[in-house]
Amino acid sequence: MIKQTLAAMILTALGTAPALAAGDPKKGEMLYNRCSSCHAIIRDGEVLVKGGITGPNLYGVVGRVAGTENDYRYGGERLPIGMFTDDMIRAGEKGLVWTEENIAAYSRDPIGFIREFLKDDGARPNMSVKLKKGAEDIAAYLATFNAE
Repeated sequence: MIKQTLAAMILTALGTAPALAAGDPKKGEMLYNRCSSCHAIIRDGEVLVKGGITGPNLYGVVGRVAGTENDYRYGGERLPIGMFTDDMIRAGEKGLVWTEENIAAYSRDPIGFIREFLKDDGARPNMSVKLKKGAEDIAAYLATFNAE
């Protein structure tokens, strides 16, 4: 009986604990400098966070279909031509929608993530840099820049 009560208490505590994958946006903001060499965060032409042009604009990335950020796909003010790989566009067409969780997983291993999602060992995303730590925190930070 004591074992059953203890087990019930542990399960109850686990059920009310925050998810382990949840990141800290404050930590993510400090770590974002790794990302800003390639990515900016721009809302309707207003630069919220300066960054490079070799990666897509990350404003509103959480909830966005992969491979659809307009300027990065078709070219625009930031880029003269579209830059997404065919595989990233294909991932979006097959239903990849960015969440905090899959942004973190993608950031840890972009090539492996896209290959697994597409079930294609030759698939290539645009990004190849692997984040060794802080991916959940950066994803939580990016979630603070969602389109209303």
